[in-house]
Amino acid sequence: MKALPRSSPSGRRTFAELVRAWLAATLLSGLPSTAWALATGGDVTEATRAAGAMLLPGETSLAKLVAAAALAHSTVSLFWALPLWRWLPRRATLEWALLAAVLIALLDLKLIAPLFFPQVAALDFWPQLADHLMWGAAFGIALGWRRTL
Repeated sequence: MKALPRSSPSGRRTFAELVRAWLAATLLSGLPSTAWALATGGDVTEATRAAGAMLLPGETSLAKLVAAAALAHSTVSLFWALPLWRWLPRRATLEWALLAAVLIALLDLKLIAPLFFPQVAALDFWPQLADHLMWGAAFGIALGWRRTL
């Protein structure tokens, strides 16, 4: 079996690699806090409602908040994915992605959220940190993954 090229001829990562890593990170990153909420009897919609409130701060409709959360979460995820796609090293990609995820979590949860998104800031820190770590793990694994024929 022959492995497909690791990147484009220029040595840069491809757009397909970005999309794959961004989708994996975006779709999987909420699993830890959701699992925690289920295990502890918490509200499994709390983080989704908080993310939706980033775009619709006064909204109470769960359906509208879920739609807004999907847009907000995917956009914030892409915001962080773009520079990491370009700047993460090819060696130890997973480890660097996890380190970046911790730094992003601190910036997101301890600096940005308290200033601009009070419902996000009100969420328990540790499950949200776990979500950021899942984001970093999924992003790093998917970015480093190569298909074989």
